[in-house]
Amino acid sequence: MNNRLLRLENALGSLKARITMGGIMALVLGIGVITTILVGRTEHDLLESQRQHELSESARTAALLGHKVLLLQRGLESVGQVLDEATLADPAALAEFMRTKPLLQNFFASIYVAAPSGQVLVMYDEKGVYHPTLDISEGPNFRRSVAEGRPIVGEPLMGPLTGEPIIAFTQPVRNAKGIYAVLGGTLRLSSRNLLAGVTDAQEADQGALMVVTDARGLMLTHPDRRLLMAPITQEPRLAKAFETWKAEGSPVEPLGLLLQQPQEITSAAGVPGPDWMVWRTRPETEVLAPVKAARRQAMLWAGSLVAVVSAGMFLTLWWLLQPLMLLERRAQHMFDGVMRPEDGWPRADGEIGHLAKVLRDVGVQRAELERMNGEMISKLRSVMRSAPIGIAFIRERRFELVSDELCRLLAYEDRQLLGQPVDLIVVPPEDDQPELAALEAEAFATSNSYVGECRMQRGDGTRFWARLRSRPVDLEHTDFGSIWTVLNIDEQRSARKALEWSAAHDGLTGLANRQRFDQHARRLIEARPASLPAAMVFIDLDHFKEVNDTAGHLSGDAMLRAAAAAIMSRVRSNDLAARIGGDEFALLLEQCTHEAAVRVAEDIVASISAIALPWLSGSLHVGASIGVASLSTDIDSVDDWISAADAACYAAKAAGRGVVRAGRAPVVPPAPIAPIAPLASLAPLTSLETGPSAAGAASATAARPVDNTDD
Repeated sequence: MNNRLLRLENALGSLKARITMGGIMALVLGIGVITTILVGRTEHDLLESQRQHELSESARTAALLGHKVLLLQRGLESVGQVLDEATLADPAALAEFMRTKPLLQNFFASIYVAAPSGQVLVMYDEKGVYHPTLDISEGPNFRRSVAEGRPIVGEPLMGPLTGEPIIAFTQPVRNAKGIYAVLGGTLRLSSRNLLAGVTDAQEADQGALMVVTDARGLMLTHPDRRLLMAPITQEPRLAKAFETWKAEGSPVEPLGLLLQQPQEITSAAGVPGPDWMVWRTRPETEVLAPVKAARRQAMLWAGSLVAVVSAGMFLTLWWLLQPLMLLERRAQHMFDGVMRPEDGWPRADGEIGHLAKVLRDVGVQRAELERMNGEMISKLRSVMRSAPIGIAFIRERRFELVSDELCRLLAYEDRQLLGQPVDLIVVPPEDDQPELAALEAEAFATSNSYVGECRMQRGDGTRFWARLRSRPVDLEHTDFGSIWTVLNIDEQRSARKALEWSAAHDGLTGLANRQRFDQHARRLIEARPASLPAAMVFIDLDHFKEVNDTAGHLSGDAMLRAAAAAIMSRVRSNDLAARIGGDEFALLLEQCTHEAAVRVAEDIVASISAIALPWLSGSLHVGASIGVASLSTDIDSVDDWISAADAACYAAKAAGRGVVRAGRAPVVPPAPIAPIAPLASLAPLTSLETGPSAAGAASATAARPVDNTDD
C-alpha cells in the first residue's frame, strides 16, 4: 500500500505530470475568465435592476404611508368641524358624540377630546367611551398643537395609559374666539395599525426587510416588536445605510435614495409632513441565487471537459517522455551515497544527455561543498564555545546554534534550546508594545541591525533584562536567518532607574522635587482649558527652626518626613506633592475646584498640627501656613502661578500662622466640570515610605539630602 502511494506521489511530481497540469491550468484559466466575465456582467445587471425595483418600492410605500397620514389628519379635522362648544360642555352629549364616530375607531387605537388646559374630557378605545382622569398638558405634542394652533403628528412615545409605544395625532378645534378643544388620536406601534394596509405586503416578501423610522432614526415599525422605538443602528442590516444617510445630510427624499449597506441592496424614501423614512433592504445573495446556480451547473460541465482533455494529454506525454525515466532513477540516488557522484549516469543525446552531464557535475561539486561546510561548522562551534557573550544563530524564529555563554545566561543546556522557538526565552511586551519580531523586521528594512532591550526568561523561571543585538546573516536575504548577541543588563538598568528617580524626587521625603513640580505646573498651564479647574497649594511649616535648634537636624529630618506623610494622607493618588526647599512644600491639585482646594489645605493644616514627635520627656510640634492659588486664564507662566500661591502663603503667615489664605477664586467656565472625589472617600496614607514600594512617592534611592534649616 505504501509503495503504491509512493509511486502515485512520484508520478504526480514528474515532468509529464507538471506539463499536463500546466495545460489543465491554462484550459481552466480560459474557461474561468470567460465564465467570470459573463457571470459578473449578469450579476451586475441583475443587481442594478433589483436596486431600481427596491428604490421604486420604497418610494411607493412612502407615498402610501404619507397618504394614510394625510387621511388620518383629515379624519380628525372633519370630526373637529362638527364638535361644538355646547356638546363639549355636556359630558353625556360628548360621550354620545364619540359613540357616533366609529369610523375614527377603525383608524386609531384610541381617540380623545381634551380641553385647552390639557384635561382629557372623554376617550374612546377598545374599552368603550369613558371619562378618564388624565392631564396631558405636559405632553410635547399637545403643547405644540395648542401653541401653534395646527395639527401635529407627534414623535413616538410611551402611552400614559397603556405603557405601549404610540404615535399621537392632535387637531386643535377652534372658532372665532380661538381654540376651545383639542381632538387627538393615537396609533399603537405594537399592533402595526400605523402601517396597516401599507406594509402587509412584506409578509409575502420574505427576503426583504422594511422598517419605518422617524427623523431621529427611532424605529416605528419592525418585524421584531422588541425593537420598536429602538435606534435603527440596532438593526445590523440597516446600520451602515443609516450612517450614510446621515452623512448626506439626512434628506427626506420622497423619490427615494440608494444607500450603501454591505451585502445588501438598501433604499430609503421620505414621508413629507411627519418626516418619516421608509427603509427597505434585501440580501444580494437572494437576488444572485439563480445566477449562482447557473454558474455551478456551467462549472460542472466545464470540469467534465477538463477531465477528459487532461487524461488524453497525460497519456500522450507519458509516451513521449519515456527516455527520462532512466535519468530520473539515477537522480533519485544523487545524494544518498549509494554511488559515487560521477558514476551511473546514462549516456544519451540531446537535451537528456546535457541534463545528465549537468546533474553529474552538480553532484561532484556538492560533495566538495559538504566537505568544506563541515570544516566551517567545526570552526564555528569552537567560536561559539569560547565566546564571552551570548551568541545565537536564529532561522525562522528558532535556535540553530547557541554559544555556551548564552546557555549559562539562560540556564539551559544547548540541547534544550536547539530547534526551539525564540518565544521560549523572550517575555511578551506589556502595554500593547510591538512584538520583538515586528521590531526586528522594521529595523532590518531600514538599517543593518536591531539593537534594543527586552526581558528574557531563564529555564529556572527567573527573568532578567538583556540588551539584544540582532543582525541578518545576509542583508539581501533576511530569510537566511539572523545572529543574536545577548548581554545581561539588570545592574545597568537598576542604576539608570535610580539616577532617573533621584533627578525628579527629594531624597529626604520621597516627594517630587522643584524641577518636576515646575514641569507638571507648566503642563497644566499649557493644557488649558482642558486642565481646568486646578489649584496650587503652598505649605510653609511654622516653628520648624525651633525643632532644628532644640532637637538637632536629625529630628528636623524626621519632622520633615512626618510632615510629608501628613500632606500625602490628605490628597489623592493622582495629585502631585513636592518639597520645594527647606521646610516648604507644594501641591498641584488637578480637576479640583477652588473651594475644594481650600478644604484640602485646611485638612493639611489640621493634620500637620497633630504631629507629635517624641523627644526627651516631651514631644516636638510644628504648624503650617498655607496659601492657595487656583489656575486661571490670566496666569501666563509657572512663575506667575507660584507667585500667586506664595503671596497667599505669605498672607497666612502675616495672619498669625496656622491658617489658610487663598487668592481670588477664578470665574467658573460655562462648560460643566467633572466633580472631584469627596475628600472622605480618599484613602489616607498612614506612613511615608522612602523605598521603591512607597505609595504616592517613588523610591528615595541615593539622593543628596536637601537643607532643612529654613524657618
